[in-house]
Amino acid sequence: MNAQLSVVERYSGAAKQREAALCCPVNYDQGLLALLPREIIEKDYGCGDPSRYVRAGDTVLDLGSGGGKVCYMAAQLAGENGRVIGVDMNDDMLALARKYQPEMAQKLGGDRVRFVKGHIEDLALDVEAMEHYLKTHPVRNAADLGALHAWQAKQRLAQPLIADNSIDLAISNCVLNMVDDAHKTQMVREIFRVLKPGGRVAISDIVSDEHVPAHLKANPDLWSGCISGAFQEQEFLRTFTDAGFLAVTYDKWDAAPWQVVEGIEFRSVTLTAMKGTGTACLDYGHAVIYRGPYASITDDEGHVYVRGERMAVCERTYKLLTEGPYKNDFIGIPPAVMREPVTWCAPAGTKRPASEAKGAVHAQTCSGPGCC
Repeated sequence: MNAQLSVVERYSGAAKQREAALCCPVNYDQGLLALLPREIIEKDYGCGDPSRYVRAGDTVLDLGSGGGKVCYMAAQLAGENGRVIGVDMNDDMLALARKYQPEMAQKLGGDRVRFVKGHIEDLALDVEAMEHYLKTHPVRNAADLGALHAWQAKQRLAQPLIADNSIDLAISNCVLNMVDDAHKTQMVREIFRVLKPGGRVAISDIVSDEHVPAHLKANPDLWSGCISGAFQEQEFLRTFTDAGFLAVTYDKWDAAPWQVVEGIEFRSVTLTAMKGTGTACLDYGHAVIYRGPYASITDDEGHVYVRGERMAVCERTYKLLTEGPYKNDFIGIPPAVMREPVTWCAPAGTKRPASEAKGAVHAQTCSGPGCC
């Protein structure tokens, strides 16, 4: 059986009858689960809880939303000014999620969750719209196939399922591993495309400590069981950095493997990252001091920060380091007098003289026991 077909068939069955083997034990927020129908809770399959990364007002995209559990949890955290989009390719899972939309809209105080049919490696293509097209334009020959491809290209541009730069937070719970290896790089690029500048990802998934051999990848049961398609642990990080993501981090790493197959350890992790703002590098005279404990560190853009040294940065990097995911690691030093900006990105290792910031108030975040 084809691996992708096995995913569809197995999860269609799991939408109708719970399959315990498809999920790892996860401690979800019981307060958020209290609003959810029991059927959705019982027929959810995952290996982490990416909902805890949702902020008030977020527009959230759940990749492979299944029965909708994480979507309905995220909607509570996003609040009345947020919204949640769940995308899945499985009709039975979509039917389960949509079954409770009116009930959940009433409980949430608003209809701010919607579910769409699509492939997470092609977030521009509306699969339900394509299916409507095929009802009146069936593919019977090469010309029909060419017409379908032309329609798909036009639809992606004119009416994308998920628009460019429209999502604050992309989440997923044990789904990326089920995408065909040939499409995984494109999938991550698609996530990057739909995120707003400064948008974030929180991906809970299974990784392997070694590359999965071909004979295991060819096993459809292992593929649909979140094993054969797992990213190798370094490869998972690299795929996101290669796509342009910053601050790529293993925020959660299970101590023990979920399964061991032929000596290969498969464990649950949660990867977080962010999309850069895309703004120009303008030098106003900002500097940062890396707190330590390492002698020096290098960021994803090649900037080097020496412990305790005032390192020159552009305004864009300054904001990233003092307001973004790195903020606990840096002391920010604004210029004492804001000068006319110069388009400039500090070469690695460039220091800023203390004389340029005399009298400036240093911006810092302190989270340790010595904070006051």
